[in-house]
Amino acid sequence: MELIVSRPSGARIVQEYLTGDGSAADFYARRFDDPAAFEAKAGEVDGRFDGEARARAASAITVPKGADAGRLERFVDDGGYLVTTGQQPGLYGGPLYSLYKGMTAIRLAEALEARLGKPVLPVFWVASDDHDWNEANHADLIGVDNELRRYELPPAEEGRTPPLHRIPLGPEAGPLLDDFVGALPETDFSGPYGELLRAGFGPGSTMPRGFHDLLHAVLGPRGMFFTDAADPVVKEASSAVLFDELARAEEMESVLRETAEALQSAGHDLQVPILEGGVNLFLEGPAGRERLYREDGGFRLRTSGEHLDEAAVRGRAAEDPTVLSPNVLLRPVVESAVFPTLAYVGGPGEMAYFAQLRGYFEAHGVEMPIVFPRWGATVVETKIRKVLDKFSLDIEALARPFHEIASDFAREEVPDDVRAAIGKLRGALGSGVGELQKAATSVDPTLKGPVQHMRAQAFSALDDVEKKVLTAVKRESEIALSQIEKAQLHLFPHGKPAERVQSPLYYLTRYGDAFLDEVYGAFSVNFG
Repeated sequence: MELIVSRPSGARIVQEYLTGDGSAADFYARRFDDPAAFEAKAGEVDGRFDGEARARAASAITVPKGADAGRLERFVDDGGYLVTTGQQPGLYGGPLYSLYKGMTAIRLAEALEARLGKPVLPVFWVASDDHDWNEANHADLIGVDNELRRYELPPAEEGRTPPLHRIPLGPEAGPLLDDFVGALPETDFSGPYGELLRAGFGPGSTMPRGFHDLLHAVLGPRGMFFTDAADPVVKEASSAVLFDELARAEEMESVLRETAEALQSAGHDLQVPILEGGVNLFLEGPAGRERLYREDGGFRLRTSGEHLDEAAVRGRAAEDPTVLSPNVLLRPVVESAVFPTLAYVGGPGEMAYFAQLRGYFEAHGVEMPIVFPRWGATVVETKIRKVLDKFSLDIEALARPFHEIASDFAREEVPDDVRAAIGKLRGALGSGVGELQKAATSVDPTLKGPVQHMRAQAFSALDDVEKKVLTAVKRESEIALSQIEKAQLHLFPHGKPAERVQSPLYYLTRYGDAFLDEVYGAFSVNFG
């Protein structure tokens, strides 16, 4: 097994941020590759977090089994910092990139702790108040039969979109989990992971609980700490930011719109559109977790249409703090207000929407964290490497549709004498028809059309023969093409990089800690 490590590509603003070119610097607070930037950011954090504030932050952090609880105490006593990352819960851990985000945060925290001489904890924010069930309810896995299958739970509630932490997994979760576990290989590692999945993702549990359990077991021993968007301590600590957003909703929309217009003027697309009247808050209402909109001096719930004034929204949140939550743009602000965060580790989509937030953070009295691009990795197993080497294929060539790959392969496999004969005939047809056209039109200029028609028919017939030759070659190369197709499936399932599709359980049950060791070693962060 080998890992080919890179930073995932994204929108142009992300590429400019990675390279330091273009206008990206205008939209991000500090550079992710500048050690001095983290030192300056630490000073800004110290100005907002004293010992008492750090103690409050620590009370919202979970120490998973295998992690060092003493580090959390030292974080408070020594005035430490956090490197954060996060993800909404996903069935059976979601795609592989969640693990990659966590491991990048661990490595960055280690490097910053060595640089700053103070504790720097990596913390994974589980976005359990997210309500996008269709994004969270499935997992993709290449099973022991070497086929890619999707395991998907049905909608929890028709017509309602409650937060994920409020949705108990129904009885259908049991058979689906049996099918998923049954598709995993039987190894020394699969038993414990199977038990972990059954405890976390079985009927009566919730998606966030299972997600927490799995990542705690995988990343906890590596030093990762956790927090949860629905944690009562997080909710209490973030209430001031949420209420400030509610009171200043129109002003905050203007701040975001100003940055959006600047981005678009610089030629960049928006990752998150700024909606007219949209408030960056969700309130749980009759239809579930509903976006708030400004209307008639108060607020309207987007789906149900219920109208509330500011006092009513505040009253509901005071009665149950979990019913009010930030949207994707406000969530990073909440995190930096609650936790002494130096950096956020994000993927290309997150990096793109952070470009919209610099002025928004400042409007809330907070400097945005340094956005650190997560590492990504293409896992090339030994069996896949053998196929690539056997047919002299590079990895990126397999990102294309398979029919294009098969056609190119067949052309390469056409015998030299057949290829030469077709080329010779094509050349002869071209020159011969040219001579005929010249001679015939000297007799009668109207013969040009019939000659050109004959030329088209001749070349069409030759193309048909060439296609039949390629079909015959493909038929003779079925075994080879089958091997290439399986390699493509492992590297680009559904035509996407495997880290965005494949379940981490594929690798964890095959290689156990050896896989995690490889990822940890490959994701090093070095500031020199």
